[in-house]
Amino acid sequence: MSSSVTAASALTQVEGPIVLAGAGKMGGAMLTGWLARGLEPRQLAVIEPHPAEEIMALAAKGFRLNPSAKDVGHAATLVVALKPQTFREAGPGLKPFVASSTLVVSIMAGTTIASIAQVCGGTVVRAMPNTPAAIGRGITVAVAANTVSAAQRAVADALLRATGSVEWVGDEGLMDAVTAVSGSGPAYVFLLAEELARAGVEAGLPEQLATKLARETVAGSGELLFRSDLASATLRQNVTSPGGTTAAALEVLMGEGGMQSLLTSAVAAATRRSKELAK
Repeated sequence: MSSSVTAASALTQVEGPIVLAGAGKMGGAMLTGWLARGLEPRQLAVIEPHPAEEIMALAAKGFRLNPSAKDVGHAATLVVALKPQTFREAGPGLKPFVASSTLVVSIMAGTTIASIAQVCGGTVVRAMPNTPAAIGRGITVAVAANTVSAAQRAVADALLRATGSVEWVGDEGLMDAVTAVSGSGPAYVFLLAEELARAGVEAGLPEQLATKLARETVAGSGELLFRSDLASATLRQNVTSPGGTTAAALEVLMGEGGMQSLLTSAVAAATRRSKELAK
């Protein structure tokens, strides 16, 4: 059975009202995934003061858009997809949706379980997805508070798995590094495509061709990595002939000041910023 079928089956078992707070890029991707995999729209209420046209169109499927807490009552599950910088201001407005038994699933970067529980109440799962969730190829890492039951964890897993794979950790302290590696990671890959195209132009290629070559190479290599059971290092070595063109390039990329040190510094910087957001 495929993971998408499993995720769809799990979603149909989710019971009770679900409130999604924030329907921007990530919240919208989750909403799209839930509906595509069979979650009953009448279970859903979406709180989004400035809904995009895509969200307005999805509302025709039958979920409630911007209802009052009085109309919804206490949610079985609240999914918080707000920007972390706005949570302290907007978060208290979500408290009327939350009972002590409500599962609160947060996908906000750098926002701790303790601060979410303080602002919203409920029992909290903290999660970090990434933008490939928009095409169902995301990776999410989640950690649950001690008060989260096994049944609630299964609900959180089903909701998160609608946009890709899910990994669970037991130590919330890992979430800042998770954010730096997979949460911010797509931007690093897009930068690679951007700079590879730029280098192609510098080497004499027409810009349109360089852009297409870089884009297709990054996308195709990512798909090969996804489908292959081989380690990324093995795949790299398989492309590299001794004394060849790839080896010449890798001497630069893997040398002093190359990708290893740059990515180590970049991930460290993103980890620090994630910790700063929690203050």
